[in-house]
Amino acid sequence: MNIRVIVLSLTAVLSASCLRCPPPVGPVPSAAQLEWQKMEMNLFVHFGPNTFSGLEWGHGNEPEDLFCPGSLDCRQWAGIAREAGFRGIILTAKHHDGFCLWPNPESTHTVRESRWRGGKGDVLRELSEACRESGLKMGVYISPWDRNDPSYGTPDYNGKYARTLQSVHDGRYGELFEHWFDGACGEGPTGKRQEYDWPLFRRSVLELNPRAVLFSDVGPGCRWVGNESGMAGETSWSTLKADGYTPGAGAPPQRSLMEGDEDGPYWIPAEADVSIRPGWFWRESENGSVKSVDQLMDIYYGSVGRNALLLLNVPPDTSGRIHPVDSVRLIEFRQRLDSVFGNNLASGAKVRTSSSYGLRFRGKNLLQDRYDRFWAASGRDTCAFAVLELPKEKRFNLIQIQEYIPLGQRVRSFVVEVPDGEEGWRQLAEGTTIGYKRILHFPQVSTDRIRVRITSSKAAPVLESIGLYLAP
Repeated sequence: MNIRVIVLSLTAVLSASCLRCPPPVGPVPSAAQLEWQKMEMNLFVHFGPNTFSGLEWGHGNEPEDLFCPGSLDCRQWAGIAREAGFRGIILTAKHHDGFCLWPNPESTHTVRESRWRGGKGDVLRELSEACRESGLKMGVYISPWDRNDPSYGTPDYNGKYARTLQSVHDGRYGELFEHWFDGACGEGPTGKRQEYDWPLFRRSVLELNPRAVLFSDVGPGCRWVGNESGMAGETSWSTLKADGYTPGAGAPPQRSLMEGDEDGPYWIPAEADVSIRPGWFWRESENGSVKSVDQLMDIYYGSVGRNALLLLNVPPDTSGRIHPVDSVRLIEFRQRLDSVFGNNLASGAKVRTSSSYGLRFRGKNLLQDRYDRFWAASGRDTCAFAVLELPKEKRFNLIQIQEYIPLGQRVRSFVVEVPDGEEGWRQLAEGTTIGYKRILHFPQVSTDRIRVRITSSKAAPVLESIGLYLAP
């Protein structure tokens, strides 16, 4: 009886130690930010009067009847997005020209004043229904700059813009997963500039939609990556020093936007925006200039593969549908991604690690397809390593590594190595940060072992997965 009590007591102690999780290090993502990061790729949709005028920035005096898509089909947008592997769509509900794709009660420059659908149309309504049917999330971009509104440049405009935001986030279009703010504040027709009330704007969204991820140069949900080429920095921290900065002219330095700040006090990950065409709005003259699959893959590796989220702009044409050239390219892009990442060559490997935090956090978790299963090195092992022993020799040229970011971003640098002789190792590739996902290319290699060795880390590393792939 005493032996049984002792065994049960030891089992309880071991179980408790296995359930004990490593403590987080530094800022960590909110639940909404984590779900946002897991989306990996979203579509950006620039659509409005500029689609019909051929302008990138409308002047604000375009007649409302200019906007008249002949066969708007938001279900087509959503269907293509889903088939191409995108998880959400962000629509430019109001660009700098001030035209609103919904009947904004704060404006007289909207679809309500146009001949489209007899003034009864609402693009946001149609897109929200299409996204819900396709299992996609929807977000909005509502430019703070308004070249049409006569109150722009006066204190009254801030209140009007706040009410504009509320008219979209009040629930009539469902829960919007992201709100896109830029700092556009160009010269209007009167030569005035607007002093934006950013705290008011953020409150206007979050009080109605507290889970919304707010995008801007300083977040607070996610940040602009500092360019429009879709590329994050090779070093890419999800943390940022945002105090003292504002969207637009008062943004952080470009290097901070691209790379983040290692010691930043806020979790504000990067979003990399880029257009599939040279411009942001559709033009017939650019039908032959849609990015190739190879270009899109390079962008994927430079955004998702560098700890950022990819926001790819695909603008509908004047009919209100995504043009066949763009839709075919998106499907080809998806097929290429599937051909590369559809077969994890690390599957079936045995994993040997330098240490582990406990039974629950052993190295074998690196090959499990569950995000809440991860390998954690023991508390003082900041230069930990993991060796993958493959069932047989395999050829690959790409490695994908993920940190378990709910416990913070920790890794400063790492190397990837293969055997060299009886007991030595040869460096195959090296990188700095990892974050949610890091993808590295290297010359094709054939081996039955590979080692990922952390060379510098804020604390003992916590890795979610390692994958090996063969890319064209």
